[in-house]
Amino acid sequence: MTELKIQHILTLTHLLSKGAKHNFVTVTTASLGKSIRKSQQAASKHLLELENNQFIERIINGRNISVKITPKGFSEMVKLSTVLQKSLDSSPAHVELKGTLVSGMGEGAYYMSLRGYTNQFKSKIGYIPFPGTLNVRLDKKMHQEAIKQFESLDGILIKSFSDGKRTYGWVKCFPAKLNQSINCQLIILERTHHDDSIIELISKVCIRKSGRLKDGSKVTIKIPIQS
Repeated sequence: MTELKIQHILTLTHLLSKGAKHNFVTVTTASLGKSIRKSQQAASKHLLELENNQFIERIINGRNISVKITPKGFSEMVKLSTVLQKSLDSSPAHVELKGTLVSGMGEGAYYMSLRGYTNQFKSKIGYIPFPGTLNVRLDKKMHQEAIKQFESLDGILIKSFSDGKRTYGWVKCFPAKLNQSINCQLIILERTHHDDSIIELISKVCIRKSGRLKDGSKVTIKIPIQS
């Protein structure tokens, strides 16, 4: 049985969008080529190959071409759609990061204790974090790149505020789990002294103590992605 070739998928998709499942639709190779971003010659070749493999029917009347997708052609597109949907649905709905625990500069405890932050943490994530942040160095480039997507995601926004002397930047929180057991929040800061290889976590508990962690400990963080 002849299987649908990859290069023909866009052509069939275009024909379906024009109503060719049930009806003969008029097409030109020039317009088809433009729609699938191929040359007119390539579009003409696609139609011929699809017809030869019984994926479409063609009626040619002079320069006019009418095309209808056969049950075989439609069945192949349904199979493709099913496979794609299954693959998309099976994709992990979380980002997994791996890194090494490192010491910070001691500023986390101060900032996380500011009332302008703690009041918002209490109302928005349900607790006031343990003073301080847990710093994790992402050792691999793929994890450093993966974390960048959170910069453009909404998260739970802790708004910036001023105490009359200075302004403190916003914080975005993303629910996470460390080593499959400790609930925490990945925080993305408007202002930070760290480079892209360092991420910070906060939690209701002292993560180091609860997880029996120390500098150099290897950790895994999973962050759910909201669809």
